[in-house]
Amino acid sequence: MLNLTPSALKAVDRFITTSADPVAGLRIHVQGGGCSGLQYGMKLEAERDEDDLLIEVGSLTILVDPFSAPLLDGVTVDFVESLAGSGFKFANPNASGGCACGQSFTV
Repeated sequence: MLNLTPSALKAVDRFITTSADPVAGLRIHVQGGGCSGLQYGMKLEAERDEDDLLIEVGSLTILVDPFSAPLLDGVTVDFVESLAGSGFKFANPNASGGCACGQSFTV
């Protein structure tokens, strides 16, 4: 199960309400890249794919592809704001390591 903190839900809701395009859900995925080999991605989607796993968190629909689903199991997504900047932060219990910048991980 994928979890979003109240802060992350509020940030996503803000992005959805200001989107000029219709939004079917928030896609959260894992793809190859970054210092450690895997990195997270997020984007608003107008349509869902047939094989997407749908996760309902309140009124938000999260779309997860079959490759990413096991890598995101148990992940908590937070939205942090600080003097250094703001953005989404992923806490992944499946990760066995990561890079210093915190943007990529390995399993």
